[in-house]
Amino acid sequence: MEAMGIGMEMLPEDCVSTILANTSPLDACRSSMVSSTFRSAAASDVVWDGFLPADYEDVVSRLLTPLTFTSKKKLFLLLCNPVLIDGGKKSFKLEKSSGKVSYMLSARELSIAWSNDPMHWSWRSIPESRFSQVAELRTTDWLEIRGKIRTEILSPNTTYGAYLVMKIYDRAYGLDPIPSEISVAVGNQISKGTAYLRRRGDGKKQQMESLFYRNRVEMLRNRVQEEGGGRVPSERGDGWMEIELGEFFNGEASDQEVKMSLMEIKGYQLKGGLVIEGIELRPKD
Repeated sequence: MEAMGIGMEMLPEDCVSTILANTSPLDACRSSMVSSTFRSAAASDVVWDGFLPADYEDVVSRLLTPLTFTSKKKLFLLLCNPVLIDGGKKSFKLEKSSGKVSYMLSARELSIAWSNDPMHWSWRSIPESRFSQVAELRTTDWLEIRGKIRTEILSPNTTYGAYLVMKIYDRAYGLDPIPSEISVAVGNQISKGTAYLRRRGDGKKQQMESLFYRNRVEMLRNRVQEEGGGRVPSERGDGWMEIELGEFFNGEASDQEVKMSLMEIKGYQLKGGLVIEGIELRPKD
């Protein structure tokens, strides 16, 4: 970059800005250390307008809380932190190094079986959530969670992962003896698997519940093994847990519906102690 800067210092600043607009946000930030010409060019709206998504004006118009910014670079950096849109039911974020788009659909944007029945689910506010409400499972014998989003609002030519974001309380029961089916479908792309909703370190509890549900577990064991075992949740940096539902490639100028789901393989045992924040879609590497 430094060698390139020495040879390009004779170029007008607008030419340098045009060149930097065809790199990446990370490269543009690094280039500002090359020379004063690069520093000025790397801060220009020409550069950062190219790094913002094509529909950024529409996203900004849907913000729950308006942002104050004086340049496209400042707007870009503000959007690198999750912001709430669409009445607070979704969050939007840009990846700082690439400018690629991430979304999270809140629990209110998902289809959750029996979620409107207070006997089964409750809607409540908790300080750990970015959304005003999360869905807390009281008790049910059937778990089904579905979400959908259009590919046109995601970054093109990008592989995305879809992740169910949740918490599992210490008092949770009946969640992991029998696996759930997970899937992500976009057109003819279908990613399927199985998952266990368990906390790490719950081995003893899992053994006890497996004994209780032995007959059901035995019936499903071969099916789970054929599908490559089951995924388990992992810890996130924000205090929540997540489990990957699947992945898909979003091509150029794509406009399709992404369908994501977690559905219990028929077991019909009572379960509770699960909290759903939403489903996040983010670029993979």
